[in-house]
Amino acid sequence: MSTAEAPKSEPTLEQTLWAAVCEIEDDVKAPKFKDYSLTLVFLKRLNDVYEEELDHAETQLGDRQTAERLIGTDHKMVRYFLPTESRWPQLAQRTTGLGEVLTDAVRAVSRANPQLQGVIDNVDFNATAAGRRIVTDDRLTNLIQALSSPACQLGVKDIAPGALGGAFAYLLRRFAEGQGRQSRYTPPEVARLIADLLDPQPGMSIYDPCCGSAGLLVKCQLRLLETHGREVDGWRALPNEHPPLQLFGQEIDAPTYAIARMNTVIHDMEADIHLGDTMRAPAHLDGTHLRRFDLAVTNPQWNQHFPEATYRNDKYDRFLAGIPSKTWADWGWVQHMLASLGPAGRMVALLDTGAASRGSGGESSDRERAIRRALLDQDLVEAVILLADNLFYANAAPGILVLLNRDKNHPHEILFINASKLFLKGRPKNALGDDDIDRIAGLYREWRTEEGSSVIITSGQLALPANDFNLSPSKYVVGALTSNTMTLDEAVVELRRAKVAQAEADADLWKVLSEVGVE
Repeated sequence: MSTAEAPKSEPTLEQTLWAAVCEIEDDVKAPKFKDYSLTLVFLKRLNDVYEEELDHAETQLGDRQTAERLIGTDHKMVRYFLPTESRWPQLAQRTTGLGEVLTDAVRAVSRANPQLQGVIDNVDFNATAAGRRIVTDDRLTNLIQALSSPACQLGVKDIAPGALGGAFAYLLRRFAEGQGRQSRYTPPEVARLIADLLDPQPGMSIYDPCCGSAGLLVKCQLRLLETHGREVDGWRALPNEHPPLQLFGQEIDAPTYAIARMNTVIHDMEADIHLGDTMRAPAHLDGTHLRRFDLAVTNPQWNQHFPEATYRNDKYDRFLAGIPSKTWADWGWVQHMLASLGPAGRMVALLDTGAASRGSGGESSDRERAIRRALLDQDLVEAVILLADNLFYANAAPGILVLLNRDKNHPHEILFINASKLFLKGRPKNALGDDDIDRIAGLYREWRTEEGSSVIITSGQLALPANDFNLSPSKYVVGALTSNTMTLDEAVVELRRAKVAQAEADADLWKVLSEVGVE
């Protein structure tokens, strides 16, 4: 890094990049074009780093032409090779036919760098809908010109490590705000809390079976940097004796998979992320068995529907604690993660609050109750944390963090934390403050009871008829200031649950009646 210039501060870079991507459309409509915008930001980063590597090779070899020729022959001399037609100066000069030119450019990068296939070439800049271009050449030109400004130099010399990653995460958050209920984004404060709870150690492996944009994996690696890194020339890095985390993930949605891969590259992290359907075809295998990891983490889509055959015909022995309801896949995801853990593995799953209680007290979903009972009988449940309302973009309802541990420090005990009133009021969404995160993580690390916030209960107590294997923190943490009024979103969810339960009950009744000859 040049000593004459200080690295750009992260807030300035965030604002600069957001202003740039809004050149494709205003800030309200910009999220519609996020795949195009993020791909061009990623391409600009690749270009600026490549130019720096060319400059370095020129210095070493004596002239630019020799450097170009040798790198063109041996792509391993650079991290990512950019063909001439894919380089930013050539793209910035084009004003016509830009959609086709950009599409050809990213496909050329993909061909030259097989590790970027399905990542940078995931969008067609010339695509149409109803006979009209989705994003016009004028809009693309505006975005390219904005990214070509001196303020958007994205090389290693221009930006301190972590700053670009933070800015990329900021873009993801702004896009999530615009997408609302369609977003699967995990807020960074919640991701930080999860990383603090897991407290990953150097060299560990961590797995997310439905990783989205890989935010949880990235945040765990950043947590490791915070706790075990040290300052080197103004940069935070892991010393040689501390290897980074091994990041593994799978994502079913192709555009989201592409963003996940971009996210890890932007953060300069190695990650083994696959595109595919984890529940039906898990990609991380050890021969014919699931690969085992030290840690697992995920925020799956809440209350997904999978046919029962998905669980009953499983060849990986994942659902030994019980077959989940076809209506709610939450405990299916938990069991998949559990089956993917090593002998001392730990995991955190972010689930809908209903997963903690459905089936207890004589409710309809006794399958979920049976799974919770089996996990408690095996002494795998370590802690359950209730979060505040309105933290997530896809749903205003609160969520719960379920922590499982194959090697518990406190056998036959479960810590319940009611953090429903720990949040910063915001618009459109609430957020967890730093003090809130530290308090929740502190209660877990110190394993203590605090009136109105946390309580420790034995697995035997949870088996009592009055508790009936209910894992809802609000049931056990006395004095917590929780709202007794349902939000509209919660009421809609409960109504849907009731309708599904009624339909299942009617189907079971007609099956019984038909068996005894009643038509």
